Amino acid sequence: MNDQKVRVRFAPSPTGGLHLGGVRTVLFNYLFAKQHNGTFVLRIEDTDQTRYVEGAEQYILDCLNWCGLHADESPEVGGPFAPYRQSERKALYREYAERLVAQGHAYYAFDTPAELEQKRKEIPNFQYGQAHRNEMRNSISLSEHEVDTLLDAHAPHVIRIKMPEDEHISFNDMIRGDVSFDTNLVDDKVLLKADGMPTYHLAVVVDDFLMKITHAFRGEEWLPSAPVHLLLWKYLGWWDQMPKWAHLPLILKPDGHGKLSKRDGARLGFPVYAMNWFDAKTQELTPGFRELGFLPEAFINLLATLGWNDGTEQEIFTLDELIEKFSIERVNKAGAKFDFEKAKWFNAEWIKRSSAESLAPKVKTILEDKGITVTDDNYLSKVIDTIKDRVVLLPDFYQQSSYFFAVPAEYDLNAVKPKWTDAKTVFFNTLSDTFKAAPVWQPAELEATFKALAEEKGLKIGDVMLPFRIMLVGGKFGPHVFDIATLLGQEETVNRIALALVAFTA
Repeated sequence: MNDQKVRVRFAPSPTGGLHLGGVRTVLFNYLFAKQHNGTFVLRIEDTDQTRYVEGAEQYILDCLNWCGLHADESPEVGGPFAPYRQSERKALYREYAERLVAQGHAYYAFDTPAELEQKRKEIPNFQYGQAHRNEMRNSISLSEHEVDTLLDAHAPHVIRIKMPEDEHISFNDMIRGDVSFDTNLVDDKVLLKADGMPTYHLAVVVDDFLMKITHAFRGEEWLPSAPVHLLLWKYLGWWDQMPKWAHLPLILKPDGHGKLSKRDGARLGFPVYAMNWFDAKTQELTPGFRELGFLPEAFINLLATLGWNDGTEQEIFTLDELIEKFSIERVNKAGAKFDFEKAKWFNAEWIKRSSAESLAPKVKTILEDKGITVTDDNYLSKVIDTIKDRVVLLPDFYQQSSYFFAVPAEYDLNAVKPKWTDAKTVFFNTLSDTFKAAPVWQPAELEATFKALAEEKGLKIGDVMLPFRIMLVGGKFGPHVFDIATLLGQEETVNRIALALVAFTA
């Protein structure tokens, strides 16, 4: 195993939106692969056709592309172990299931859905396993002749693993250390369904073997399935080729009580999916981080810190830094609480660190969606640099910058009119004339002119600074007011003073 090239995989089911926990699993797989010059495989586990949702596979690919986590092998790009959709590999799984039956490690079960339902009604917490398998219709309880007759008649059946009695099976988890299971507590899971499709249990083992996967990282909710998978690796004769396992900690609700779910996000007002997911069946739109206004760099950064740290105080990491510093040994066993305020902090930090050029296409789209046409890209870049430190989510760019492109539609008159005086009218008329004649149009010079005139007119700076801001932007917000005036330009600033005076003195 140690001599093998690292190969990891993410194997989602195309059944709906991609939870942030799923993206974190992708991220940790991706980081580990890149760190070891290995291969990151995307495999689509679409064996459960009843849960398959049209468009979900493309949605998963779109999410990973947005995050910049590109697979080396996948249904999209192909690879030496194609096909990468389990539904397209259907024919190969029966051979392994039949081999397990022949070895006595699995058996045919002919129970109908109605019979199973009846058993569940009769026996509380019914489990199909050691305690009840002899009461059911299967190749353990039936005679060989009965089984052959049913098979010859193509009677619907599944293949179940036969869990051994009184055994303990163990493995070493890269995060949790030694983990052991009592086989008496595990039921006989279905390996091959009546439609010939494998279940996750069989498919994941067979595909990990055939695709030469060396490390399997997945969420801790899969730990209860581990004993079945371990036995399959053993029974199929592949124990020495089994990947090293790591079960990642859960992402918890903000209060730490239980796994973070889509419902929690809806209840608390934040997304849990990477991108918007529209369910065509229910017509329900579930919001995503991308559409809310997160940068992919910030989303990846916050996910990396949910359950991992590099042992220092550093919190902001680029993808390259994460590849360099990530270590599966520093992933915690305990679940990580999701904190939406912290998530927004990451986004604000990444917006601050991003160049105006990289933000410009996104901001342009946001403004144009609001009816603002941007014709001067150089001007847009200057606006972005002026306000980006005040932005938390990308749509904030509209509220923080619209006044750079259009005269305010309304003014915060309640902040101005109660304290308005004739002296202020005189001040701003004089300021307008002074600004018209200003030979230099830069923040420091404008501020000096403004303050000198206020002093000359016997006015406190604070009494005229706020009205000036509201004249330019419409409200009590925005960056340094003289930076705003500088960007707006001489003519536009003078024009806005005149327009606002009409409203202020009406």
